[in-house]
Amino acid sequence: MTEPILQFNHFGFQYNAQAEPTLYDINLTVRKGEKLLIAGPSGCGKSTLAHCINGLIPFSYRGESTGQLTIKGRETKDLGIFEISRTVGTVLQDPDGQFIGLTVAEDIAFALENDCVGEPELHERVLRAAKLVNVQDHLDHAPHELSGGQKQRVSLAGVMVDDVELLLFDEPLANLDPATGKQAMELIDEIQQKTGAAVIIIEHRLEDVLHCDVDRIVLMGGGRILADRTPDQLLSGDWLRENGIREPLYLTALRYAGVTITPAMCPRSIRSLRLSEEDKEKVRAWFRAVPEPEAPAERPLQLEAEEIGFTYPGRDRQTLHGVSASIRAGERVAIVGTNGAGKSTFAKLLCGFETQQSGVFRFEGEDLAALSIKERADRIGYVMQNPNQMISKVMIFDEVALGLRTRGVAEDEVRERVEETLKICGLWPFRSWPVSALSFGQKKRVTIASILVLRPRLILLDEPTAGQDYRHYTEIMEFLAALNARGITTVMITHDMHLMLEYAERALVFSHGQIIADADCAAVLTDPAIIEEASLKETSLYALAARCGLADGRAFVRRFISWEREVGRG
Repeated sequence: MTEPILQFNHFGFQYNAQAEPTLYDINLTVRKGEKLLIAGPSGCGKSTLAHCINGLIPFSYRGESTGQLTIKGRETKDLGIFEISRTVGTVLQDPDGQFIGLTVAEDIAFALENDCVGEPELHERVLRAAKLVNVQDHLDHAPHELSGGQKQRVSLAGVMVDDVELLLFDEPLANLDPATGKQAMELIDEIQQKTGAAVIIIEHRLEDVLHCDVDRIVLMGGGRILADRTPDQLLSGDWLRENGIREPLYLTALRYAGVTITPAMCPRSIRSLRLSEEDKEKVRAWFRAVPEPEAPAERPLQLEAEEIGFTYPGRDRQTLHGVSASIRAGERVAIVGTNGAGKSTFAKLLCGFETQQSGVFRFEGEDLAALSIKERADRIGYVMQNPNQMISKVMIFDEVALGLRTRGVAEDEVRERVEETLKICGLWPFRSWPVSALSFGQKKRVTIASILVLRPRLILLDEPTAGQDYRHYTEIMEFLAALNARGITTVMITHDMHLMLEYAERALVFSHGQIIADADCAAVLTDPAIIEEASLKETSLYALAARCGLADGRAFVRRFISWEREVGRG
């Protein structure tokens, strides 16, 4: 057995600003060549654990630690952060926050330049790292010109250039479309096989991470390690569901059908899953017993987009061309597609942040071109993908109350509506906190709350659940579903195929600045041509139906969605 690279021994940590410890009695060993997934609900201590591993604790975040944490046999308190960085390479959730250089080559070379590596060796090592992640053809490009997947490759090259022995990924899938996320997991797997480095992945999207094998899943809760098991062991038990983590959809479907999941079934992925004939018959019987969902009632037209065209200044290629779509009052619609397909641009045009060069938007028959941004906002609430672009107040309560106060709402009503929204968005315990003290995911909930409190007739959300654990994801989406039940239209731009299946009736699929499909979600995620062109990912429910001998996989997906909405979530 190889020597440990990383070892926690009865380790605990308490921030100076906190009254209670964030980590308790952590015992964890990571050896060279291992791949670990660390999962757990928001606030469980995952980020703090990561900061301990990469040296940000104690060098950037101050506090008191107990027990031991060693890297290659040396206690981290005896190492400098630069020494730690030569062993541990960190790839952040947001690659844009990690870029330093003006070009890809400069960014990869940053660590080498800090070490005063000479020119010939520097160029050689930069090229080697670039080839390792397949960005050698983009060395002269500016990082902001790259796609989300390419940015992540550059970030990875920037840490691999130092020949690190442990790679730490903080939510690597958060900003990627499904196909690019799949490629990212394959890239991490490939890098590990080439280098033999240990890999630690912190991620909410469990099923997507398990596209490639991991050795262990470490489940955290309340600052402690609750389980450290193989994927087959952990997925067979109740740990995930009891601790607010979304299990893979195919396992949920099997449980609905009365199938008992055991480690011997190899449930870690749909590809490895072993089903007996009895198990398959249970799935078929469940399918026959669940009625076909009813078609939604006809609703009045609310939003129309006709032949929308737009090109950003200084660019040759049109971002949107000939985009036409309609959304009816009270619908739940998902906007999906590859990174850079025009989804967010469509939202900006709709809200008036940009002006289309051709075409027209109508809301309830009214041409939106005649309305100001504020007048549009009274009808259409927009929650941006990056919460930092929306926040302007110091305190959480004041941020959520801002829109009501600028509209002259009485202070008693402001307090009542803000408190109600904070409770539903899981922010009530933090109502007196400054926004700066929150995590990225918590800031996201603040921005959603600041729009929800205004009660618009249509709410448009750009990646509403990015960075959210399953409990908070469900709270937010169930609140949106409750608003929808009262007639508020919900439109979501998302890379999360689970979200699309569970909370949208219809999908508008973007690719290369056009809408290539407008259909119900089950139809989209069971169509190989649409999936490939729009960089989506086939739902594992469709694969499960095929494994069980069901000819109509699309109907199986539809019935699962209906059952999940009506029965599964109570």
